[in-house]
Amino acid sequence: MKNYVLLTIALFIGTFMQAQNSADVVSMDVHKVVIQLTSADTNVHKTMVKQLGNLLTAAPNAKIEVVCHSAGLDILRTKLTVVYPKLKELNGRGVKFVACENTLKERKISKEEIIPESGYVKAGILEVIMKQEEGWSYIRAGQ
Repeated sequence: MKNYVLLTIALFIGTFMQAQNSADVVSMDVHKVVIQLTSADTNVHKTMVKQLGNLLTAAPNAKIEVVCHSAGLDILRTKLTVVYPKLKELNGRGVKFVACENTLKERKISKEEIIPESGYVKAGILEVIMKQEEGWSYIRAGQ
């Protein structure tokens, strides 16, 4: 009887350790996420940067690109953004922010008006499509 109890405990501990190791492997996966931002709503901007921080805490190896076009470009405008310190911090953690050059041209915004941490893409919508075609997960920020 004593051997049976010890064997049961050993099996339980082994199963628990294996499950724990499996959970560790999942957290080490590299997730690729493209986020489309088209909203000028500063509450959407605040929520998005909070969620980006949460994502990086849960999956520190995640590759994240935020594509800002249309009204969403305002998050990257030095005079309009209300989350610049967070953008700078997130960029330091590997989050890539990109501005749509078509939107810049359409709205007559110069690159000098965009935060220095931003990159640029010719067409924001095309960037989102290409990332999805490469297997990136898609999230739309806001409505």
